[in-house]
Amino acid sequence: MENQMTYLKQWITLLSFLAFTLVVSGQEMTTLDNPTPRLGLKTNLLYDATGSINLGVEIKTSRRTSLDLSGNWNPWTFSDNRKWKHFLIQPEFRYWLCEPFYGHFIGAHAHYSQFNIGNLPLGKSYEDHRYEGWLGGAGFSYGYHKMLSNRWSIEAVIGVGYAYIDYDKYTCRKCGEKIKSGNTHYLGMTKAAVSLIYIIK
Repeated sequence: MENQMTYLKQWITLLSFLAFTLVVSGQEMTTLDNPTPRLGLKTNLLYDATGSINLGVEIKTSRRTSLDLSGNWNPWTFSDNRKWKHFLIQPEFRYWLCEPFYGHFIGAHAHYSQFNIGNLPLGKSYEDHRYEGWLGGAGFSYGYHKMLSNRWSIEAVIGVGYAYIDYDKYTCRKCGEKIKSGNTHYLGMTKAAVSLIYIIK
């Protein structure tokens, strides 16, 4: 858990610094009367609904491309000791069919997460055991971005890909000895987002 908190603090610091740097850069580009570069700060409403704290930043990198970086953190233990504790980082490179922050795009993303989960209604194994570990992988995504006003927009993204998962399995949800260490390979959905975005021009 200490390692998880250390990694989390490092990533929060990095995301905060990156967001500040990009905001300043976006404001400077605006003062130069260059309307092309754009910056977006975003939150994934799907993660918000699960109680996960998340922040994303996206910056236009060329006439048809942008770079998106999101970080998500869930530190909570819910009622009946249910937990989906994790932090997740997911950078994504996007190619837009029209121009960044408008219409359809395809993306390539990577992901890294550490997790501590248990007592979830996902089958008997997850209800009776606790899993702790990490995962990493990559995938491809498709999304659509719609402007709501000059400053606000919304986007939906769905992605599929691969994850390598390394985990320890424990005998009960709260305590207990480790009964297994293992790893597995996952193919399937690796990204889902409905994000509310604040645009900085």
